[in-house]
Amino acid sequence: MQLEPSASNVVDVYQTMVGLVGPRPIAWVTTVSAEGVVNLAPFSFFNMFGANPPVVVFSPTLKRDGSKKDTLRNLEALGEFVVNISTAANADAINGTSKELPPSESEVGHFGLNTVPSAVVKPPRIAEAPAALECRVLQIIPIGSGSIAANLVIGQVVMIHADDGVLDEKGRPDPRKLKQVARMGGDFWCRASDLFELTRP
Repeated sequence: MQLEPSASNVVDVYQTMVGLVGPRPIAWVTTVSAEGVVNLAPFSFFNMFGANPPVVVFSPTLKRDGSKKDTLRNLEALGEFVVNISTAANADAINGTSKELPPSESEVGHFGLNTVPSAVVKPPRIAEAPAALECRVLQIIPIGSGSIAANLVIGQVVMIHADDGVLDEKGRPDPRKLKQVARMGGDFWCRASDLFELTRP
């Protein structure tokens, strides 16, 4: 199979790319609208991008009709967000919060979740998430236009939270306790439970 993106349907390109590039970690992002409504949505175009300073990146793509998602509008208005770490225990809720709701309705209450105040930024953390990264937007870079076009959000981590129960004896995150989940292609997800160790040379 060969697929030339410039000569192909954007949905076909998208489905092929997400099927090949994985597993993709999921940023479960809380933002706040100008009206004070807490928005919660998952994004699998996400990763850590640096440690000095600590930086994360994710992409709230445009909707299929080319309009902006609530998360992107909120980031443009407030410039702050929280990445709640996605775990197997929360997989159903994470998937559920991908549902498109009116901007005036919060996914938090709709899916029976709870929030706790952040230490530095305005958007709250999700109480059910065992770890979270409070972030401030450094830059938003629109890439392309129209259906599923990317918006690269670069955020600096200003506070890190992790429950003691997901840490190892050295006080560092333990993947055996965190039990993170990630996205694959289509409706497939995976659990970070098939672990093996390799010592770096």
